Amino acid sequence: MQNIAKNNFDFIRVLLAFIVFVGHLGALSGSDQLTILTHSPVEVAVFSFFVVSGFLIARSYERSSSLKSYAKKRFNRIVPAYLLVVFLCAILLSLVSTISFSEYFSNTQVYKYLFWNSLFLNFKAPWLPGVFGNQAVNGALWTLKIEMCFYMAVPLMFLLFGKNNKYRNISLIVLYFLSLVFLNYFEMAGKASISRQLPGSLCYFIGGMLLYFNFDKFIKHKNILFIIAIVTVWLDLILKIKLFSPIMISIIVLYIAYSFKFLNNFGKYGDFTYGIYIFHFPIIRVFATLGLFANYNPFFMGFVCMIVVIGVGIASWHLYEKRFL
Repeated sequence: MQNIAKNNFDFIRVLLAFIVFVGHLGALSGSDQLTILTHSPVEVAVFSFFVVSGFLIARSYERSSSLKSYAKKRFNRIVPAYLLVVFLCAILLSLVSTISFSEYFSNTQVYKYLFWNSLFLNFKAPWLPGVFGNQAVNGALWTLKIEMCFYMAVPLMFLLFGKNNKYRNISLIVLYFLSLVFLNYFEMAGKASISRQLPGSLCYFIGGMLLYFNFDKFIKHKNILFIIAIVTVWLDLILKIKLFSPIMISIIVLYIAYSFKFLNNFGKYGDFTYGIYIFHFPIIRVFATLGLFANYNPFFMGFVCMIVVIGVGIASWHLYEKRFL
């Protein structure tokens, strides 16, 4: 049976982060030439991150010696770098604000931004005064509050339907469909921004958990499951309803994770994905605010922006994130 530890999750996370970056580059650059990039499947990439989390967080909790050990590992992985980007944006983006330093730092919105974003409640104060036309500073951070909720939910889910519970799969499948009801109801009502929140996004996380709990069966039948998943996702797209696609996307993600052995060592130089994800949005907006996409070749500047984002992600890992791990 395939070793669960030998996988391509490092490659998958970098790929998903790149998909999100490309989509946001097209949407935020303000360049007509780059609008084609908005077709990048950002939503699928974000939901795939939740699938990866469902699998890996279930594994992390099961391998932790105690609840305290698990909580410490999860806290150190997500919170320090998250707080870093929040505080750096609040301070450094004063340089691109349309108001003076004194006006900026005396504006209560700056401190509302710091307070609410530090609590992962980005929607309460998404903007900074005079920055990016008072639009969202870092729209990518909305997923982090959901991720934190997942972290807190896993111990409870293990308690209710852990690995040795004979009703585990049935219980998780019931939760899966309840999540889908919420997701589809608000999507059909034209409220996609609500549908993606909890509990709508839970079905993707549960998909990852189900495959973790049934890993041996998945590996045994992964090729036929992959074919079924591809066909089913297309059917859901045609019918314009998410019914089986969340679990099928989970199968596709896990198939990639446990195939293509040459990608197993992709993360040997570090885990830069988180830094790339949390920093890319404001970096793209700074490039746009400075007129770099408008005044120079937008494709070249898009490439430069990507290099900057990757550089910041690498620096974030080596100089900051790994110190907590």
